Amino acid sequence: MENKIVKIPLLTYMPIITQEKVTHKKDISRLFEDIPQKPYFEDTKRNIALFKANCFDILPNLHENSIDMIFADPPYFLSNGGFTCHAGKKVSVNKGKWDISKGLEENYIFTQRWLRECQRVLTPNGTIWVSGTSHIIYTVGSAMQTLGYKILNDIAWFKVNPPPNLSCRYFTHSTETILWAAKNKDSKHFFNYPLMKKMNNDKQMLSLWSIKAPGSAEKIYGKHPTQKPIELLDRIVKASTRTGDIILDPFSGSATTGIAAHKEGRQYIGIELEEEYLKTSIKRLKDAFRDKERLSGNH
Repeated sequence: MENKIVKIPLLTYMPIITQEKVTHKKDISRLFEDIPQKPYFEDTKRNIALFKANCFDILPNLHENSIDMIFADPPYFLSNGGFTCHAGKKVSVNKGKWDISKGLEENYIFTQRWLRECQRVLTPNGTIWVSGTSHIIYTVGSAMQTLGYKILNDIAWFKVNPPPNLSCRYFTHSTETILWAAKNKDSKHFFNYPLMKKMNNDKQMLSLWSIKAPGSAEKIYGKHPTQKPIELLDRIVKASTRTGDIILDPFSGSATTGIAAHKEGRQYIGIELEEEYLKTSIKRLKDAFRDKERLSGNH
């Protein structure tokens, strides 16, 4: 595959607000017809599937215009031998080989490549959310503009109680940026404005979200170094999808996106390369299945 960077002029557009409608029934299994491997885990009753693979092995084989929403938490490329603070202790920032930077140009090519594939599989009115720190989010934004995505919002996720900065040479890192974008300038994206307003004491919800990082209760089956809180993904799912929609996470991690998707009655496809995180994901998902059944009274 040729990784040629094509520059497209950036235009600015106003977001479109629409109301939630009942989505027709979709079957995610039909999307797997051209994928050469079977899911690592699949629950056909709940329309959830996890693939053990590199996202570039799966994304090109998914049908075009088939995914309603994507949440992506890609490598931040911050594993540089430095240190941070966790639970009051000095710990390495290194997260694994997948998080090591290959240099500015290679990082950009990688980012543009997976964003191009995500854009292809999004439905015409579908949207994508991408989370990142300063190490990668500007690369993501630049690649989105080059590919012709329509950037809708940049959400500032305030982590409320962040770890201190050990070097005392910078301000304490307390936020992550989440870019929300539509497939292109012609997209009529869905935004559940009434629900977001209701969740915010009947006031328009701001792009500053104060949500605590995941606590120990969300990590009982294992820890992922960049795990996101369920509250964060739950808000994203509610804000930008309808019941029955298909959600994709190309860097699934411990499947927080999948848990939020199932909780809200959406379908889910996750792609994750590390088996350790897939095993954690399955345990977390099965727990979520049981919780939902208890709440609905189905035992």
